[in-house]
Amino acid sequence: MKKYTLVFAFLFFLINISAGQSTSVEHKLSPSERLLIPDYLRQIQTNSSNGITQPPFSPVRASAEWEEIDALMITWTSYTSILKEIVRAAQVETKVLIICSDSTSVKNYLSSNSVPLYNIEYLIEPFNSIWCRDYGPWNVYTNDVDSLALIDWIYNRPRAKDDTVPAAIQRHTGLPMYQTTQSPYDLIHTGGNFMTDGLGTGFSSNLILQENPMKSEAGIDSIMNEFMGITRYIKMPTLPYDQIHHIDMHMKLLDEETILMGEYPQGIADGPQIEANLQYILANFNSVFGTPYKVVRVPMPPDNSGAYPNTGGDYRTYANAVFVNKTVILPIYDEQYDTTAIRIWREALPGYTITGINCNSMISALGAIHCITKEVSTADPLLISHQALHDTYNAASPYQVDARILHRSGISQASIYFRTDTLNPYQSTSMNLSSSANDTWTGFIPAQPAGSKVHYYIQAEAVSGKLQVRPLPAPAAYWDFEILLNTTLTENPKSSNSVMSPVFPNPSQGITCIPISTENEAYIEVEIRNSVGQLIEKIYSGKAAGRKNFFVNTGNYSGGVYIIQMSSGDEKTVQKLIVY
Repeated sequence: MKKYTLVFAFLFFLINISAGQSTSVEHKLSPSERLLIPDYLRQIQTNSSNGITQPPFSPVRASAEWEEIDALMITWTSYTSILKEIVRAAQVETKVLIICSDSTSVKNYLSSNSVPLYNIEYLIEPFNSIWCRDYGPWNVYTNDVDSLALIDWIYNRPRAKDDTVPAAIQRHTGLPMYQTTQSPYDLIHTGGNFMTDGLGTGFSSNLILQENPMKSEAGIDSIMNEFMGITRYIKMPTLPYDQIHHIDMHMKLLDEETILMGEYPQGIADGPQIEANLQYILANFNSVFGTPYKVVRVPMPPDNSGAYPNTGGDYRTYANAVFVNKTVILPIYDEQYDTTAIRIWREALPGYTITGINCNSMISALGAIHCITKEVSTADPLLISHQALHDTYNAASPYQVDARILHRSGISQASIYFRTDTLNPYQSTSMNLSSSANDTWTGFIPAQPAGSKVHYYIQAEAVSGKLQVRPLPAPAAYWDFEILLNTTLTENPKSSNSVMSPVFPNPSQGITCIPISTENEAYIEVEIRNSVGQLIEKIYSGKAAGRKNFFVNTGNYSGGVYIIQMSSGDEKTVQKLIVY
């Protein structure tokens, strides 16, 4: 008997080893895979489709990541020590779908690591890699909040088994699936290079243009509009050192008007191009509310040897996180940097559970938490979209709260919950439908004395009885604004100095930012000249006041040294710009 016990123990050990170890398939495209792409694309064109290859008949809306989800998908292969912690954190919020080849070994591995086996479903399906963010299906709703459907793009890796996973999710959920696999709607795209505000704005790097060379940008935008409901598609230059060109490695949308952006020390690695891309967004696009985007910056830390990607260091990032209803799961690496990043996330999203998972074992493979997870949105969405109130000096009049609130059955009632003392319970005030055309509900928070800080959230009930709050973890989560104290300031006389700060990125190969500030309104000219002084491009000519960023796209310039010249009256300022 003792002999058999030892045999069983040894077999159990082997099962756990096999479940916890697996050959890792690189995130980036390997040289050998690059050679397979033409045949891979031809096979997709000739293979019978698993979904609908025409656009949805009704208008669609791609859901934002902070909206409610019914499931989180992972693929059980390499880096299982990280996957088990994702399961542990996610299962308290939603169902976890595990794509795997053997559910028994997965269960044994989870159990041996004290991960409960509840709220998990196992899908025995073929796969090649862990990177399900890139090959998993996307979620859209017809008519904003009606029926849920899945969208499957052409995966940008010739990995045939990974490419079958969207069909597996479709079979499991029973949802309709639309595919951009057949001409004229064929589109190559990858999940790590796309994010949306849930209201028609999409973001990607220019990788989307590079991977679809036979299509115009307008043609790509049209496909994204018809299949994803993207009416405004913002694209940015790729980065020099990130290798895969996925924006989720350095940025994250936290809500409809807030961008979390990774930040390197000045002049380091992808820092200059990230900053140039951010300034390009801020200078040219407003949020869906018509106001400038808010920006939260989070450090991009060095690896354990102190190196950054430009000197061979790992691409550590805290932006590669995933929303799972009331929880955010983010990668962590080293306590001396992690504590700052976790504090930034908690301050940006008060009330959310912020859970860190050590990703040192996988970050050298160019991916982290967001790269290995994919959401299945709720089948019964109640959408609440609201622009948070700003700080104000108004201590006399009520504060108007507007929100777009929708459910397929209609909205029966909505309320604002507010308080100024976190030790006291929330008070409520009702909202009324103020615009049926825009599904806008309006309510008012009573005026508060100067020096107060108001916390508030919105709750809505559908005709069907479904309840929803925003922010999703409310009442633990909330928006806040302050009633400021009036102060009197004495202005100093202004000079008319104009200053050109260092341009970035420099060296450049794409969008480059030229920051200029003037202490008083002044007429300025900004030009690009070659090394012998010949005019190449006039960037701006006109009046300017305060801080303003100007942009030049050097992508079509020949490599070499250029001169950026700013003229204001009799004064001229020049800087060298290197284009490579």
